[in-house]
Amino acid sequence: MLLTRFRSRPSGRPAMVVAGLLLSASPAFADPSPALDRFSLSVGGFSADPKLNASFGTAYGALQTGDVKPGRVTMPRISADVLLGDSQGISFDYYRYKREYSGGVDSSTSLGPFGTLNTFGNANISTKLDFAKLSYKWWIGSGNTVLGLGAGAAYYRATLGTTALASVNGQVGTLSESSSGSTVAPLLEIGVRHAITPDLRLFADASGVWKSSGRFHGNIYNASAGVEWFPVKNVGVVLAYGVTNIDLTRENDFADSRLKVRLQGPSAFLKARF
Repeated sequence: MLLTRFRSRPSGRPAMVVAGLLLSASPAFADPSPALDRFSLSVGGFSADPKLNASFGTAYGALQTGDVKPGRVTMPRISADVLLGDSQGISFDYYRYKREYSGGVDSSTSLGPFGTLNTFGNANISTKLDFAKLSYKWWIGSGNTVLGLGAGAAYYRATLGTTALASVNGQVGTLSESSSGSTVAPLLEIGVRHAITPDLRLFADASGVWKSSGRFHGNIYNASAGVEWFPVKNVGVVLAYGVTNIDLTRENDFADSRLKVRLQGPSAFLKARF
């Protein structure tokens, strides 16, 4: 009996099918939204018209300044964003507020059985706040509009000082006080990005820092909105308008010191993206 063996030649089609299945099973990495950059660095300034209210803790009680307007100030500011993958990233921001005020102060504080602390004439008030924050962000969406949610930590250091002419129970003298402190506090952020075109984008951001305990505590809230325009591919300008509310308390041995500042005004930045 004659047996004939037939050897079939592999067609290659099964291998192509298997390869297609493997590719379909592997995760797909989409391009990030045109509203986001892989990496960006912004350097500029915040031109604010501050409103200040300070309370200085002294051995004789708290000295209140009342609401004062020390005049417009421009604060240096730097920020950076790094995108990890397509929907997560790290954000950094730093600014410094520093202002001195010299003007008329007329304050009277009751010391209970010890009498009254009176200040009059001119007083010199110096304030400085260094603020830095680092957060991890999740971006929701892949089209022209994305929503960002962030959580992280903020570091701030505040210094508050005054020199004023004061009297206690009729004894007149120069009152000079200074208080400073620094701490780390939790941070929450939310933001929206919208790309009209890849070179023209809108944004809005809000963040809050809050610490309720410790010797140095308080809150800092910020909100801003603006536009980004890139006349060339990797370099552009950012114009924004923002409001920042600062309310910090430093507990002292005699009386607490408190700094309340409201900053409101425009910002301008030079932004590089890659």
